[in-house]
Amino acid sequence: MPAPAQVPEPKWLSLQQAANVYGISVDTLRRSISTGQLPAARFGPRLIRVRIRDLERQFRPIPTVESWGARRHG
Repeated sequence: MPAPAQVPEPKWLSLQQAANVYGISVDTLRRSISTGQLPAARFGPRLIRVRIRDLERQFRPIPTVESWGARRHG
């Protein structure tokens, strides 16, 4: 029996997928795209996709006192 195929992780997400992952609205993503803060690409006449690495850069966690202390003493 052949091994199951390895499915690579996606590099691009739809706006709806990205909104679900980051807990924000599609409108917030569209605003970030329109102001140039978040790069996006159009795949056909209607499909807009954003790269995961750009999302991670845009929506990075804010360090807290606890997380800062854990990094310094960890």
